[in-house]
Amino acid sequence: MIGPGGKTIRGIQEDEGVTIDVEEDGLVTIAGADEASVKRALARVEALTASVQVGRIYQGTVTSVKDFGAFVEILPGKDGLCHISELADQYVSSVSDVCRVGDTMMVKVIAVDEHDRVKLSRRAAMREAATAGKDDGAP
Repeated sequence: MIGPGGKTIRGIQEDEGVTIDVEEDGLVTIAGADEASVKRALARVEALTASVQVGRIYQGTVTSVKDFGAFVEILPGKDGLCHISELADQYVSSVSDVCRVGDTMMVKVIAVDEHDRVKLSRRAAMREAATAGKDDGAP
């Protein structure tokens, strides 16, 4: 979370006008002149320390497009691969037909392997969102 030479923490402190202390045991203390800046800093720290959860849906940003799929950042500094077969229910001939670098997309974490590589599915996220959006049979 601290980053090389404290760069990450210093950046948050400068951007938000707060003081951040990280104890040896991992306890983080944030102090600032106003509640809004402390809340913004806290949100950024929480995002840095969040872990990827299998089964959870994230709104991510496409960081790279390859022939075999798209890499999507789902948490700060944490990305995963959405394989071309997981981009849509129908056949996708080219990843660039579905997304481009910088696009945001909803993806579901379907697995994290033993090397901490994250496998994503846009198809599963879209299905789940469609199911959640249906009513309980009312016309």
